[in-house]
Order: sequence, then C-alpha cells, then structure tokens
Amino acid sequence: MMNKKTTEYLVMVREKTGLSDYKIAKKYAINQSNLSKYSSGKAALSETHAWLFANILDIDPAEVVAHTKYEHAINTANKEKAIFWQEQLNNIFSSSEPIKIQIAQFNAIVGDVRINTQKMLTLITEADGAGAHLIVFPEMALTGYPPEDLLFRDGFMIQVEEQINYLCDSIPSSISVLFGAPSRNDDSLFNSAYCIQKNRISNIYHKQELPNYGVFDEKRYFSSGNKSFVFVCQQTRIGVLICEDQWIDGPISKLCQLNVDIVISINASPFQAEKHKDRLNICKKYAAEFEVSYIYVNMVGGQDEVVFDGNSFVTDSEGTLIQQLPEFKEYFCLHTESLKNFQPVMLEESIYSALVLATRDYIQKNSFEAALIGLSGGIDSALTLAIAVDAVGPENVHAVMMPYQFTSTMSLEDSELQALSQGVTFSSIDIHPMVDAFNLSLKDFFEDSFRDITEENIQARVRGVLLMALSNKHHKIVLATGNKSEMAVGYATLYGDMCGGFAPLKDISKTMVYQLANYRNTLSRVIPDRVITRSPSAELSPNQLDQDSLPPYEILDDILMRFVEMKQSVSKITEQGHDLDLVNKITSMILKNEYKRRQSAPGPKISSNAFGRERRYPMTSKFQP
Repeated sequence: MMNKKTTEYLVMVREKTGLSDYKIAKKYAINQSNLSKYSSGKAALSETHAWLFANILDIDPAEVVAHTKYEHAINTANKEKAIFWQEQLNNIFSSSEPIKIQIAQFNAIVGDVRINTQKMLTLITEADGAGAHLIVFPEMALTGYPPEDLLFRDGFMIQVEEQINYLCDSIPSSISVLFGAPSRNDDSLFNSAYCIQKNRISNIYHKQELPNYGVFDEKRYFSSGNKSFVFVCQQTRIGVLICEDQWIDGPISKLCQLNVDIVISINASPFQAEKHKDRLNICKKYAAEFEVSYIYVNMVGGQDEVVFDGNSFVTDSEGTLIQQLPEFKEYFCLHTESLKNFQPVMLEESIYSALVLATRDYIQKNSFEAALIGLSGGIDSALTLAIAVDAVGPENVHAVMMPYQFTSTMSLEDSELQALSQGVTFSSIDIHPMVDAFNLSLKDFFEDSFRDITEENIQARVRGVLLMALSNKHHKIVLATGNKSEMAVGYATLYGDMCGGFAPLKDISKTMVYQLANYRNTLSRVIPDRVITRSPSAELSPNQLDQDSLPPYEILDDILMRFVEMKQSVSKITEQGHDLDLVNKITSMILKNEYKRRQSAPGPKISSNAFGRERRYPMTSKFQP
C-alpha cells in the first residue's frame, strides 16, 4: 500500500475538476496561501480540506484524512502519531476487499439504444449479484459501433441521453459501471467513456486519439478530448483509455503519471487476420513499462462490413497474460478468473469463425427469416453454404440449384449431396426455358454477332432473377457466393451471380477459400472432396475453366495481395518474379472493375485492405500503376 501525499491528492483534484489552483481556491473557499503550501508539499491537508478533497474525488474521507494525518506526522517528526496513523491506514486497507471487475464482452446492435441499455442493465444486475464492484463494457456499447451519421440526428442523441439517465436510476447503487457512448457538449460530439458510481455520472472521459483510416472515419463525427481520466473504486486507482488511445504513446504515458493501479482500455476493434497478436504485444509492453495491470475489453459481433472478435484479456503489472476471453462470442467474467487452458487458434479457424458470426449477425440484426443460396457445384457456393448453416442452422437455409446445358453431372450430384448432408431445403430449377426465351427475344438484335460473354451472362442473370424472386416472396436474404479474387478482376456478372444482400466471401481470396473448405471439413465433412480438388469453372460455356482467362489462383492471389493490400507498384510486384505483361493485365483489370465492386453486396472485412467502405478508389480514373 502506497502512502499518498497532499500533492498527489491536489493533482487528482486538478484532473477531476479541470481547474487551476487559483480557481480551486476560489471555488472551494480555500485560502490561497494554504493551497500554495499544499502544492509545494510544505503542508499536509487540514482535516476539513481532506474531507473536501475526498468528496470531490468520491473517495472514502477516512482514507484521505488518514493519509494526510500520517503525512503531517512525518513532516513534524512525530513518530508516535506516525505509527498510529500508519496503523489506521493498514486497518482501512486490510478491511477493503480486493476489487472485482466484471468484463462484459458485449454484442451491441447499432441504433437500438433501448435494447442495448436493457441488456446492459441485466448484466449489471447479475454482476452486482456475483459480488463485482465494477463492470466494464466496450467502446460505444450503448449505441453499437460505428453509428455513423446517426450521430448527426438530434433524436438519436436524445435517446442516448435518456437511456443513460435511465441506467443511472436503475442500476444497483453498490456497483460502478464503465461503458462507451457518444456525448455532446454545445456543438461538439465526443466518443466517450461514462463512469457511473452511486447512481450518478461521476465522470465522462473523451477519447483523445481519433482514428481516421481504413474503416474508421471518427474525425467526421467527433472532437478530441485532451484530459486523462482516473477514478477510484474499492481503493483502486483506475485509468481509462478508449481504443486508439492505447496505440499512441501520449495518452497512456500521461495517464500512468497519475499513479494508477489498473489501466482499462475499452474498444470497438474490428477483426483482422493476426491483429490480436499486435493488441496483446502493445498492451503487455505498456503493462510492464508502467507497472500497471491492464484490462482490454473489446466488442464482439458483426456490423455491416466489419466484425468484432472480442478477444478481451487481462495482463498483470509485469505484462504476463493472466486472462484471455474467447473470440467471436459474447462472454462475461471477473477479471480475477484464472486463465483456463488457453490455446491460440489457427488462422483458418479465426477467419472461419469471423465469417460465421458476421453472417449470423447480418441476417438476424436485419430481421431476415432465413438465407437463400444458389448452389453451383463449385467450391465458393459450397463454402458459403457451410458458413450459412453454421450461422443460422440448416432449418433456416434454402439451397437452389439452377442447371443449364453446360452444368456438369458432377456439379448436379455434388450440389445435392451438400444440401442433403447438411440438412437444408434443396430445390432445382431448370433455367433452359428462361434462357432460351431471352435468346429468342434478342435473336434479331444479335443476328450479325458471334456468341460471346453476352450469352454467358444471360445465364447468370436468369439465376439472379430467380434467386431475388424467391428472396422477395419468402423474405430470405440471398447470400452472394463470389470471392475477393473474382471481385478484384471483375470475374463476376453484374446483376447475375453478384446478386445478393450479403457476401460472406467478399474479402476471402480464392486460395483462402480452399484453406477454409479444408478447415471446415476437419470439423465434419460437409464439402465433397472432388469439389475441392476439381478445376474451378463458371460452367457458362462448353468445357470452360477459370484458368482459360485467369492465371493459376496462387499466382493471381499473390499479385492481388501485393497490389490491393500492400499497395505495391507494378515494378515492385515484378521484382518478386511475376511476369510484367501479366501484372499489367491483372492490375488493369482491378482498376477497370471498380464500378462493379461499387455495386456489390457488403461482406465482412478480414484483410488489411478490403473492398468496400475501407477501399475508396474512383470508378473513373486514368491512373497507371
């Protein structure tokens, strides 16, 4: 137990009130001469001022009085009184139960402020019943993240403020609550952490570092805070950060100068392959450097094109991991619970879990009744089917095969086998009459033309029309089955196989599709082996193979990764051994098909640069890479 001095309490009062010494003296009727002595360390707080500071800081007055009485005894060399007050301090702290902090790895619904509040209230009540002194929710837990332009609506912010007041009135008075929500002050909006203690807002901390890259555009909405936040719960000094604050040295360095015991970082940090290692490493580094325990609390759940993985954790003051919450599931536990058989998961498992959670939340949070998938007999639709079944259950998935004259017997057999093995509803619709009707109607217009991709696309668009009709009639969302490799080079039919409300594989390369299919089969064999081993084909013309118009996918995906995610130039990519003509061809295809991608369904981000809200390139451009 560290003995606190008057100078430390004065620093805490400055931080809490935001006032200078002059304004503190004026507001609280403290003699300026006395305050100067307190500031210089020449005098300990009087008993009256000790009580005053304790009330300002919401600390037990007995603690502050005992500390300052002990300080005065030391300053006056009164050993007898020093021993007495040291004993009182020992009694105060020995009778205090070690703090118990409940971590709430929380899945919020953007915009449903009332439901989020009710869910939080239930968890707060349960945590109080379990003996927790404090419960911590993620960044923007009350509103979901990101709320985007909802923040500009006055009615939305009124709801936020009403529900925060409701929380204050409704929670047990014996528990403190820390959670994220937007706040406003005059014309400024802030990304904030609210601290409720004894049924009132004891403080509101404003995020200092606002990310404005990738999927983040917080500077569009928020102003930056500039003050650290420390509060006391159960004799423990707790410092608070919000997400990006911990990635920049300034906020945490400033915070840890205030003698905190625990740093709590609340986050809405989206999943990205291998990102959790970076989070762990930086938090371990800070914990060891500043000798503080570190509690990282992250959101979980899918929200449009991002998916939050949870993966909350606790380190001790030496930077050792002592608690790790699971990924991709809601989870609630005390920070003191021991680490139980934690084993890092393989990359394919993390990515697959991300796709399942993102798909489930998109379907359920948008109130669709089920999912609809066009099965082709290929690996993309097979993997999409497995993801859908794992997300919402086989009873809520309908697979439709739509064969034409180029559809192979293998595709017919494998599609039906997948559907039967996973227990989903399966239908087959022969599209010959519809395609023939289109071709007949267009015959006069195509009279002097050779058969080309136009006729191939008619097949894909007929299938799209059928899927959307079934979607409209039965309120089932169509899951598009295209992958990142195809979308990158435009190897997809606009208004055809690109139809859909959500695309689980949108940020998954073709090579990763194969890896995920093999991983899923280790859980249970739902994808036939020959679907994985056969040469990929769109089956829109006789004996068609993807490799007729594209390089092998392992080559294509390496070029795509370097150009799209690493943003390398053509010359840099060719230095890695790729053929210059091929690289020019592929990069040109990427840039020319921006208009297609702009019209594609949303899908979950898992890479460092995903197509969608993260990658903003002009559709009209003469850029040469």
